[in-house]
Amino acid sequence: MNGEAGFWRAEDDDGGRMITDINVTPLVDIILVLLIIFMVTTTYIVSPSIKVDLPRAASGSDQARTTLALTLTRDGHLYLNGERSDESAVVRTIARDLPGNPDLQAVIAADKVVAHGSVVRLIDVVKRAGVRRFAINVEPGR
Repeated sequence: MNGEAGFWRAEDDDGGRMITDINVTPLVDIILVLLIIFMVTTTYIVSPSIKVDLPRAASGSDQARTTLALTLTRDGHLYLNGERSDESAVVRTIARDLPGNPDLQAVIAADKVVAHGSVVRLIDVVKRAGVRRFAINVEPGR
């Protein structure tokens, strides 16, 4: 023992002084870097979507996530659950999913410049394939 009873000291170049604090700056730096990485990556994970300019409707409400999300883009492309598709693939997907989920709901999102006839045609394809519940995706607002 060096000096006081019950305390051990490590003798070093500082004249035997005890280390009584911990430098947490490196730990804080690492945590902040991880937080920034997490914040940046979650924007890509949370919203893998196709950009469409939805029309506004005062009576619009949030829709629950469905297994059949259809999107018509400004340039006329059709997307099924975020992947580029066509009407025959939509019919095949409905035929595969409908027996296991008779309450299957299709949510149709179309850019506001898409022709009304294209939206009606997609609704008709979905209904002929057996889906009885569908919703039109709009951006809530006035």
